[in-house]
Amino acid sequence: MNRPACSWILRSSFVLAVGVILSVLPLQAQVDTGSITGTVTDPSGAVVSGAKVTLTNEGTAAALAVTTGSDGSYTFSPVKIGSYKIEATAQGFKTITQSNIVVNVSANVLVNLKLQTGSVTETVEVTSSVPVLQTQDASVGQVMDSRNVNNLPLNGRNFTFLAQLSAGVNSPQADTRGNAASGAFAANGNRPAQNNYMLDGIDNNSDTVDFLNGTNFVVLPPVDAIQEFKVQSSDFSAEYGRSGAADYYATIQSITNDVHVYT
Repeated sequence: MNRPACSWILRSSFVLAVGVILSVLPLQAQVDTGSITGTVTDPSGAVVSGAKVTLTNEGTAAALAVTTGSDGSYTFSPVKIGSYKIEATAQGFKTITQSNIVVNVSANVLVNLKLQTGSVTETVEVTSSVPVLQTQDASVGQVMDSRNVNNLPLNGRNFTFLAQLSAGVNSPQADTRGNAASGAFAANGNRPAQNNYMLDGIDNNSDTVDFLNGTNFVVLPPVDAIQEFKVQSSDFSAEYGRSGAADYYATIQSITNDVHVYT
């Protein structure tokens, strides 16, 4: 093969490889975030397309707006865990707002909004809370927020012990590695090393069991730094992969506009 033909093949292969990488980037797993989705309808139940839906983080006041599609649906994804307010406006309808919408790690929250006819300057505030039961997927898991992490008794301030309170999870059998004393847990009859540990969406798995500390994870943040964690023991999405036992997602606390005065 002559040199020009070889050079053309190399350039083509490089362009193809870059294209494949760029096409995969948007498909990264979002294990440290959640999502909010729903449908906007009118009083008769018909969908409202072109409605403006605004999502506001109640802790930071950061806002993001989208427009409903032809089927009246909207989606915010990814959404960082926290408490949110949703506002929907459309011509010929009153503005509707719903507050205290809590998004937990890897949760898919459904918030349907029903508009009432009237002026946009009029506001309807929805006070009902979002259902605790999540019907968007069949995963089984347990969320532990910062209140649980800080208030429940812990051995050595190791929050991973709280994972043993989740469905399908129990304390592992004691062994020479010290797993049972390090907060490790067994899920669905599998060994602790078969769990998948994630911290802020980053792989936190130890390639080999830490014989010194007896752990299957690399980083153990202090209790005060944890905002919440979730243990999914079955039917979790294929995007998380790797695990034959349970998926363990922990997130570090984020900065908000709340002011705390210590005396």
